[in-house]
Amino acid sequence: MARAPRILIHSDQTAPQKASLLAACPGAQVGTCSTNAGLPAAISTHRPDVVYSVRFDPAPGFPAKALFAEGGPVWVANGGAGTDHLGHWNTDRVTVTNAAGVAADMIAEYVMGCILHFTLDVPGFVQDKALRRWQMRSVVPVKGKTMLIVGLGHTGRAIAARAKAFGMQVTGTRASPEAMENVDDVRPSQDLFRLLPQADVVVVCTPLTDDTRDMLSADAIGVIKEGAVFVDVSRGGVTDQDALRAALNSGRIAGAALDVFPAEPLPPSSPLWNTANLLISPHCSAVHKDWDEASFALFLRNLDNWLNGRPLFNVVDPDRGY
Repeated sequence: MARAPRILIHSDQTAPQKASLLAACPGAQVGTCSTNAGLPAAISTHRPDVVYSVRFDPAPGFPAKALFAEGGPVWVANGGAGTDHLGHWNTDRVTVTNAAGVAADMIAEYVMGCILHFTLDVPGFVQDKALRRWQMRSVVPVKGKTMLIVGLGHTGRAIAARAKAFGMQVTGTRASPEAMENVDDVRPSQDLFRLLPQADVVVVCTPLTDDTRDMLSADAIGVIKEGAVFVDVSRGGVTDQDALRAALNSGRIAGAALDVFPAEPLPPSSPLWNTANLLISPHCSAVHKDWDEASFALFLRNLDNWLNGRPLFNVVDPDRGY
């Protein structure tokens, strides 16, 4: 572009990210904002062409309107994969990209760790140690078991690769089915109810959209195979967590792990905290020490495209949510 780009960094890591940006684009006019409350004023004052934004504060009320108001940026680079906190936007006026794929490997490791937690009966070993009790326990192999992955994007495919390494059979659903590596059978989302009774492990990693909201409904939870393990790393709102809790309490589902919740932080009053055989993590399955750098490095590669008139990658369709 003819003039120096005006770029606003909205994150909790603004200092190192600003340094990286200026090293990559020395002429850029860079503004920073490290709070959600300050974002509208920062956009109004700095008048950025581009905003790199990370939803680092889980509190409700993300100021998305400020990003899409008249006179705002023409490109919003979302530092994470999910864009449900942004709502809908006018694609004629602003382009939104995401960081899909940056955290896929870490989330896949988290998922496999959760599955092994239950198949190896880690809770039982911990309990026995606390009681100083020597008791034989049976461990369950995952080799030969069937994993169903709900959502075969970057994360789903990374999970499939690891499941295959453990010798599992892998099925998966996606809106537009196509053959892919490490997945034995790819089915349309409409086949979910036929696949759930066949799966020993169910992993949910689909984005939250109008089509996926309550996809794992009470009815869907009700047809999951008895003794299955359930892991959700998608977004709060995809799984009916009350129905999941009931299935855990009845013993019909052997174990579950939830990294996402409709209300975050999860309120202390939530009955999920007292649910047996449930792992709870604070939406951190993707968080590791290099995540911020990897996300921002991806943004800088896309910024180079933008500055040189090349197409942006990871462009999000607001109607599809990815």
